[in-house]
Amino acid sequence: MATAAKSAEEQIEDGWHPARLIPTTGIGGQDEQEERATSSLLAVMSAVPDFGRALLKHLDAPAGRISTYSEVRFKDEDLKVSIPDGGIVVERGKMRWRCLVEVKTADAALRPEQVSTYLDLARSHGIEAILTISNQITSSPEESPLAIDPRKTKRVKLRHLSWWHILTEAIEQHRHRGITDPEQAWILGELIAYLDNERSGASGLNDLGDKWVAVRDGARAGTLRAADAGVREVAARWEQFVQHLALGLRQDLGRDVMPLWPKKLDVAGRRDAIVRQVAETGHLQATVKVPDAIAPVNIDIDLRSRLVTTSVEVAAPRDGRAKTRITWLLRQLRDAPPTLRVDVSYPLVKETTSGLLKSALEKPDALLWAADPKREPRSFRIALSREMGTKRGKGQGSFVAESKKQVVEFYRLVVQQLKPWTAAPPKLPSPPEISEPVASPRPPDFTAEDTREPGEGLEPSEAPVSGG
Repeated sequence: MATAAKSAEEQIEDGWHPARLIPTTGIGGQDEQEERATSSLLAVMSAVPDFGRALLKHLDAPAGRISTYSEVRFKDEDLKVSIPDGGIVVERGKMRWRCLVEVKTADAALRPEQVSTYLDLARSHGIEAILTISNQITSSPEESPLAIDPRKTKRVKLRHLSWWHILTEAIEQHRHRGITDPEQAWILGELIAYLDNERSGASGLNDLGDKWVAVRDGARAGTLRAADAGVREVAARWEQFVQHLALGLRQDLGRDVMPLWPKKLDVAGRRDAIVRQVAETGHLQATVKVPDAIAPVNIDIDLRSRLVTTSVEVAAPRDGRAKTRITWLLRQLRDAPPTLRVDVSYPLVKETTSGLLKSALEKPDALLWAADPKREPRSFRIALSREMGTKRGKGQGSFVAESKKQVVEFYRLVVQQLKPWTAAPPKLPSPPEISEPVASPRPPDFTAEDTREPGEGLEPSEAPVSGG
């Protein structure tokens, strides 16, 4: 149906921009960017208590009425004035919990000496916590991007939230949990629009740092060494990127998507392991777990071949013939990308059978174990490989954008379509058929006088045979 032509007034309004509660226009520089981001965030934390509590739970703050302040002032013993970017007070009855906030935007990094000073101020004034906020992404709020003397954090908690984490909490609260008050929902939506704008300086991870290209090219050439400049920085950025991916999936799914790092390693040990791996093999690897998905998603960046591979390991069914177990998987992948690779593992042998999904759908027998086609498969590996983005930044063709796109598409087209095999419940045997009882012949009445002639009423076979 044709649409009516726009009026002259509507044509003029096409170029108008909606008024925003928190505008990004007119931001004059780094200082103003930080001031506006801090004030906007703290104001919304107070105006939308559910969102404020979702953030403050990471600081172990009690539930209560939230009050927020910007540019709070303190004087130390030498009368030197310190001005943290903000302050938070939670009141519950007679109890008051307080926290100081230090904020950085864009590429600005937190300064250890500044945060150390605020920890001293908090300790001397009985303040319970310090919250730092920047675009530096950590694996958890308990992990600070700064090296701080642990003695300073014995009495005062130090917590860190990235802007990407804060945006994730806002989206999850707004889109998935829901805000019952419509005005609060609108206010939170305005904060999301502000933080999601590039000009806010709170837009998350841009790339893997200025050392990324040198490390990437060194790994491809096979000349990279663990001690080379920038390797450790890229390892730290890789961890941030994986956390960035997990939080992005959490925004879309509304579930706690988490990276799976080796539990036995602390932050330093984990960083050392990444440095060794990229220097020795040219690979960056990680695993992301989505609640209730069939299995965690594995991510492998091969810097030497410049391929990004996303994969998932699926246990094979424990019932049925070998081919039946393979077709169980293939049926679930009918609409998946035909370039998927399917690897089948078998017990007691190291080798696997492999094939592209397109070929496997046409000829499932090719995935059977050739030496013993009846051998039941143990597990399946489903993998998708694509060329790695090479540009810096996070636009089209960049490493960040293309890798993130592949992980999201792999989850959408493959992982979320797969259901784990479940055994059928054991069945009781069928009950025996109950037939109608056969009537017993009526016994003869020997008391009555038998008036029949000999042989009358008997079958021919029963009639007496007369002698000759």
